[in-house]
Amino acid sequence: MRMPGRYDGVARPIVTYGSNPVLHRSCAPVTVFDGSLRRQVLDMFASMEAADGVGLAANQIGVDARIFVIDCPDAEGVDVVGYVLNPTLTILEPSGDEPAEETTEEGCLSVPGPYAELPRAFRARVDGVDVRGEPVSIEATGMAARCLQHEVDHLDGVVYVDRLPGEQRERLLAEAAGPGGDLPA
Repeated sequence: MRMPGRYDGVARPIVTYGSNPVLHRSCAPVTVFDGSLRRQVLDMFASMEAADGVGLAANQIGVDARIFVIDCPDAEGVDVVGYVLNPTLTILEPSGDEPAEETTEEGCLSVPGPYAELPRAFRARVDGVDVRGEPVSIEATGMAARCLQHEVDHLDGVVYVDRLPGEQRERLLAEAAGPGGDLPA
């Protein structure tokens, strides 16, 4: 459905944990750079906004492609907005008195509802290409760095709850499923 808002695209439904195998496997590299790819990125931004998210990987809307979008504040509160195709993640050394790692709550549009404390690197960078196949990089700190790591995990078939101890993961998945228990484990 067309969503009025910041992004010109069509919002797609979010795939939930266990409901589609594309969410649980490594995504295919993008090899065709055409107009439909640009539309896909716009739809991803619209889907992220409609779901009130700060990042979204292509497999979260059922697309098997190494693409993610981000609109998330960094450690200074500045919004980091962008997208990367075929990203490679690099964990960066802290600068000055920054911590190497930060443990804060993390959630996911594909596991609606619950959050869990999870350690992530405080500073990270992704390198990849844009819709024309031109090189692009995003470097970020704080929550935006967490988002970069979270989205690249998605493209590798890893959902944040997969990084948690088994009992905690099962509890969060049950909470996300709600009373009807319709979210597969």
